Amino acid sequence: MAYAGMMGRRRHSGWLGRMLVLLLGMLVAGLAGAPVAYMLWPQPKAISPDAPSLPITVGGVVFNVPPAAIRVKMQRRAGIQARVDLMFVWPSLVPPGAAIKPPLDAAPHLAVADRLFITLAASDGTLPPGDRLRTIYPRYAEHGVVRTDGLRVQGFRDGSPYQSEELILDPGAPERFLLRCTRPIGKTPAICLHERRIGGADVTVRFPREWLSDWRSVANGIDRLVAELKPMVQ
Repeated sequence: MAYAGMMGRRRHSGWLGRMLVLLLGMLVAGLAGAPVAYMLWPQPKAISPDAPSLPITVGGVVFNVPPAAIRVKMQRRAGIQARVDLMFVWPSLVPPGAAIKPPLDAAPHLAVADRLFITLAASDGTLPPGDRLRTIYPRYAEHGVVRTDGLRVQGFRDGSPYQSEELILDPGAPERFLLRCTRPIGKTPAICLHERRIGGADVTVRFPREWLSDWRSVANGIDRLVAELKPMVQ
């Protein structure tokens, strides 16, 4: 009886071993064939930059985005996306031609000077800009305030998370025109960043600081672009 039990356990172990070898072989074969299957699988047709605006949902907000403004080809599709990167020509605020788009990872000083960049991204849960203005920025801001051409300019302290930046806003409508701008460093031009929270989406706008010489037109242009994107909270 003991001998029979031992032989039964050996047969069982051998069967398990053969099954494991078979499964491992199937896994290796499947992985080897995956690239071929991917290449043979029908891929979605690329959308032309000249196509009508695409309904793209970011953070639960539906935006109507012109394909020609989308900087990343894989983002040029309708549906839900975590982030979409856009670019428009200033001051016409029309999408640029594909032949003159700078690379997505280009440094701000390498990008052409007549471009306004917009990023649509799902909110990461941080405070909206207005709340940051009231509760966070005052902790790190310098005491001195400068007023120039209707704008309020206040620097951030060295050693703070915003060092080398300045807080610039329209005191009459800070929720509409609130910026953090860098200072020029050598040949690197200064860049301004403006943020808006729309539902669960963050709209981030970047443009050269030198445009602040006509900041009212910039503020109107941003309002116009956001309105043309027609954000609709689902």
